[in-house]
Amino acid sequence: MVQQNTFSGNREEDYALAVRQAVALWEADLPLTSNLANISALLRQCLDRINWVGFYLRQEKSPQLILGPFQGLPACTRIPFGKGVCGTAAASGKTQLVPDVNEFPGHIVCDSASRSEIVVPVVKEGTVLGVLDIDSPERSRFDSVDKQWLEKLVQALIPLWPLED
Repeated sequence: MVQQNTFSGNREEDYALAVRQAVALWEADLPLTSNLANISALLRQCLDRINWVGFYLRQEKSPQLILGPFQGLPACTRIPFGKGVCGTAAASGKTQLVPDVNEFPGHIVCDSASRSEIVVPVVKEGTVLGVLDIDSPERSRFDSVDKQWLEKLVQALIPLWPLED
C-alpha cells in the first residue's frame, strides 16, 4: 500500500519515493487505464506548481495519440505524431523539456494557463506506446532534475506496461 503525504520537499528524495510508489501502485491484473490513473494522481500529489499531469496513448497502429488518464482541466483528445510538444516527443522518442510553450513551434494550446511543459515518451521494444505529459502555469518550471527522474519513472513502468490492453 502506498503511504500518503510522505514527500519531504527534497526533490531527489521525493522523486525516488515517487518512482518506488508508482511501481508499488501498479497492479498487473488491472486495465492499463486504471494503473495510469493512479500514476497520474500520485504525480499530482508529489509535484508542486503543476496544472496538468497525465498520459496520452498511441492509438492502435496509428501515428496519433489519444487522451488517457489525467489530473487537471479537460484536455485535447487527439494529437498527431509530430504535432505540438506531445506529438514531437512521440515522433522523436525523446523527452521534450519546454521552458516556454509559447516559443515552441506548433504548440497545441489545451489550457491557456500552461506556460511550461515536459513530455516523456513511453517506448517499449522500439514502439512508442504513449507519453507522460506534465504542464505548469510557471515558465521554466521543469529542469534537468525533473527530466532525469521522470525518465526513470517511465523506465520503471515500461516492464509493467502491456504492449496491448
